[in-house]
This record gives sequence, structure tokens and C-alpha cells, in this order.
Amino acid sequence: MFALVGDVTGSSRALRQLRVLAEAGVPVSVLQTAGPRAPRALPDGATLTVLGVRPGGGPLAFWRAHRAVREAALARPAGLYLASDLYTLPALVAASRRHGARLVYDSRELYTALDSTHGRPYVGAVWGAVERRSIGRADAVLTVGDAIADRLRDRYRIARPTVLYNAPYVAEAGSADRDALRRDLDLPDDGRTIVLYQGLFRDGRGLRALTEAAAAVEGIRLVLIGEGALEAEIRTWSAALGDRLVVHPFVPPDRLAALTPGADLGACLIEPLTESLRLSLPNKLFEYLAAGVPVLASPLPEIRAVVDRGVGVLAAPSDPGAVADALRKALDPDRRARWAAAAPAALAPYTWNEGRRTFRALLDRLLPAT
Repeated sequence: MFALVGDVTGSSRALRQLRVLAEAGVPVSVLQTAGPRAPRALPDGATLTVLGVRPGGGPLAFWRAHRAVREAALARPAGLYLASDLYTLPALVAASRRHGARLVYDSRELYTALDSTHGRPYVGAVWGAVERRSIGRADAVLTVGDAIADRLRDRYRIARPTVLYNAPYVAEAGSADRDALRRDLDLPDDGRTIVLYQGLFRDGRGLRALTEAAAAVEGIRLVLIGEGALEAEIRTWSAALGDRLVVHPFVPPDRLAALTPGADLGACLIEPLTESLRLSLPNKLFEYLAAGVPVLASPLPEIRAVVDRGVGVLAAPSDPGAVADALRKALDPDRRARWAAAAPAALAPYTWNEGRRTFRALLDRLLPAT
């Protein structure tokens, strides 16, 4: 059983794991709290149950989701329960104990320091209490990066979690459709450098500085693909910037991967508002590189270790002037070509090519029959 608060079809990480389970011949029951936006993305062998949970955030929303997931999971015996976030972990602890099953916890964030904890320490304390109570019951813990793995090990005195980076599978070099982004978004081929941001529209992603910088630099067209709390504000910016800023709604992961190669530069300007953000290794960073797109990124430790392999330029994410200077450097096509050429080697240690082998080995250990 696989459980997530949200929609697995909107999560590239969840889909990668579900596809490995399908390849292993493991039938999977998926519990989620939102309707699927791309139901065809689910692999064969996965059955989906959408729980009736009122959307929201914070501890109160967690308790509503917990009750719904717990009731559904207790009624569904399984050999393995995979909690794809902290919010489903306590419910799956209960189900795994009732049915004598194995349990995996995927810590996709540093939950004690989420965006929602910024300026609200009591929220982090709640998530810390929930995690401390449940994490030791898991037979295996996964996470997204080495720094967070170390934090979880030290904080809870558990075995170091297995790291599965949020990086895609990289096939043999092929011919990516470099025109799909322009074609799908009806962008004119006018010689402007396309700077792409794909992800959540929310604080901590450098969107204000990026938009101000794009307005100040000639020859830039900024494309934002996603959704989130800043969407209305971003629409206001779009009206002011005209064709310098193009805003497009959420695109499911598989389709987004086909659009990304059409960008000239990918923006990953994470602001260190919380420890989780400071230590993050976002999907988008690796998705750009897998598409052969160099990056404009924050000089945060985990991100910098990737970008310093020669794949882009760093800029202070909340400083429009610094971001503008970085954009001006990226206008040089020869420089971008060098960054793009370095992307495969920089990405290689992080790809799902290795991650899927690690995940499959974990499945083989916990479910020998697979």
C-alpha cells in the first residue's frame, strides 16, 4: 500500500517509485487525498482510492487526513506499507502493526522545518513530535538528499536513511524536442532567451527577484509553469510585464519533462527561509539538467555542489540585482552551451538510473517474494 496526502500523479517522485513497484510485479493500492489530475500516469497494477478529505494545511488538516488514511489502511491488509510523506506515516504505522507488515517512510522534506514553520516554531514542534513518535517504527526510511539524511539520523538516532535523489531516469542520449515549449505555449521565435521556472508558486522560490530581474534585462522571456499561493500576484506581474512574462498552469510530470528541453535556462532560486529549504535538492534542478538546460540557482550548500560542476550560474535568490547580473551572463550562448555540455556528467551521480536500483534492492529485502 502506498499513501500520500495530495495526488501521486502530480508527483514525479511518487510515480517513479510506483513504476518500480509495478516492474517488480507488486500490485499496489494507492491512497491519496486529492483527485488524480493525470490518471493515465498510474502504472498498471496500481489501484487508486481517493479519500474524502477537506483540503487545507497545518496540524488540523493533518488530523483530518490522518483519520481518513488510518481508517482506509487498517481495512486493507498489505505486505508492505509505504508512507510517501510524514502526514500518512502514523496511520501506516498502525496498519503495518495490525497486519504484521513491513513499513517504509519517505521523508520527502525536512518536515520540522517546512515553509509553514517560517516564523511559527510551534508548527515545527508539532511535526517534530509526530515524526519522533513514528519514525522508529519504520523498517526503512528514505529521503531526498544527504544533508537531510544526516539530520534525521542525528535527530532521531536511527540508521542513516537511504537517499533517493529527486532526479529523473536518464536514457541514452536522444533527440529532445526543443520546440515543444514554444509550440505548446505559442511563444514567438524572436531570439529572446527563454528562462523557465517550473514548480510551486510560493514564497521561498525567488520568484519576486526573478521577475524583477527579467523586467530589467533586455532579451529575456520568463516562463513560469506551476501553481500555488502566489498565483494571483504572479498574474499581476504578468499584466505589468507584457510578453516578457508568460504564466502557464500546472503540467503533469510526464508532459512537463517533454516541455523543459525548450528552455535556454532553468531557474532554481530557493531562498533559505527554513532549514528544509536551505538543505533542499529540488526536482526542478535535476529536471533542467536532464533536459540539457543549464541553470540559474541559489548558492545553498546542496544546490551549489551540483552547480559548481560547471552547469550554470549562482545568484542570491532574494536580490533582484544579483539575479539580473546572472541573467546577463546567461545571455551569452557560448557560455550556455558550455554549461549544457557539462550537464550529463554533473547529473550522473544523482539520476534515477541508480536510484531505481537502490529502491528495487530495498523492495527485495523487505518483500523477498518480489
